[in-house]
Amino acid sequence: MSTDWNISKQNPNGLRKGAERAILIGLISKPFTEAQVEEYLDELEFLAMTAGAVSVKRFTQKLPHPDIRTFIGKGKLEEISDYVKTHDIDLVIFDDDLSGKQQNNLEKTLKRKIVDRSTLILDIFANRAQTAQAKTQVELAQMQYLLPRLRGMWTHLERQRGGIGMRGPGEKEIETDRRIVRDKISLLKKKLEKIDQQNITQRKNRGDLIRVALVGYTNAGKSTLMNVLSKSDVFAEDKLFATLDTTVRKVVFDRMPFLMSDTVGFIRKLPHHLVESFKSTLDETRESDIILHVVDISHPQYEDHILTVERTLNELSVRDKATMMVFNKMDLYRKAAYDDLLDEKNRNELEHELKQSIRKRFEAPCQFISAINKENIADLRAELARMIQAQYEIRYPYRVQHF
Repeated sequence: MSTDWNISKQNPNGLRKGAERAILIGLISKPFTEAQVEEYLDELEFLAMTAGAVSVKRFTQKLPHPDIRTFIGKGKLEEISDYVKTHDIDLVIFDDDLSGKQQNNLEKTLKRKIVDRSTLILDIFANRAQTAQAKTQVELAQMQYLLPRLRGMWTHLERQRGGIGMRGPGEKEIETDRRIVRDKISLLKKKLEKIDQQNITQRKNRGDLIRVALVGYTNAGKSTLMNVLSKSDVFAEDKLFATLDTTVRKVVFDRMPFLMSDTVGFIRKLPHHLVESFKSTLDETRESDIILHVVDISHPQYEDHILTVERTLNELSVRDKATMMVFNKMDLYRKAAYDDLLDEKNRNELEHELKQSIRKRFEAPCQFISAINKENIADLRAELARMIQAQYEIRYPYRVQHF
């Protein structure tokens, strides 16, 4: 069993204490290519860094499907075992979810802490959670993740002990553990329902203002853009999941007031139970009138990020809303793509072609900005103001003239 299924609960500092040395492990199997798995491991390394670990080495293996006992093959496991013994490794991180049995077998062989992608994300969320709602949502997700893994992972939870008057068939220990976890899940859901009711009341008290929600892949620059547009001071950091709790600000463009919300970023392989737990936090997105989909255009896989966000929005039943695509970090894109290779004329021509190509692919309006440098923010504000006015005209056709 792994006693570290919930790293943050066992150690309040989570993976951050002492910058643990970690190795990353990815499996190359259909439908993923070797290049895709390497890119996923890049993201896993960023996750590990966000959690406070230092990634020392990567291991990959091609297999038709994961080994049911140890996820990776016997030979690769021996190679990894030799490496962790000789290189002072504290932590082994897998890019896919492990079963309780797999995790237990791996820890017995490697004698190191084993963490999978979902556990790592949950740990980051636990460290980032500030409000009672976020903390409850994370704990619920952790319990839901744990429940199907009890048989392979746990040696105890809160065991009923035998003794006088307690002998006989009774409940099996694993069933006792499951019951305790299910009871905890039930209590957390009731607590979230109460918090949700309070949030619904708060949203009703905001009146009938048009609502704009910022969504996007994690670390796309949503919070920085929120600060620029709302002239507020929302926490922004170059780490994954810098924002967990939805932040709402009242903003005024051209005498038109509206509400702008900044939400938790999405990510590939986001644990389903985490999405379920955070649905209440994302109510601001579901109830919004306009979506600003912020994209980090400097990232090599930005198109994949767009698809991930769109899939997650569909999962949250966020459809058919007025949307603007905001391609952020144009300054970093230029630096990575061609700043040192081309003269200004050629750069401008290539950039124009890029923008034209992207605009053809999306039905929504597209803006290309650098939030941190405030590049093209005036055009973005003007386009957003037009969209907000259009929403007001639909909702209050006789009141818009007063703005």
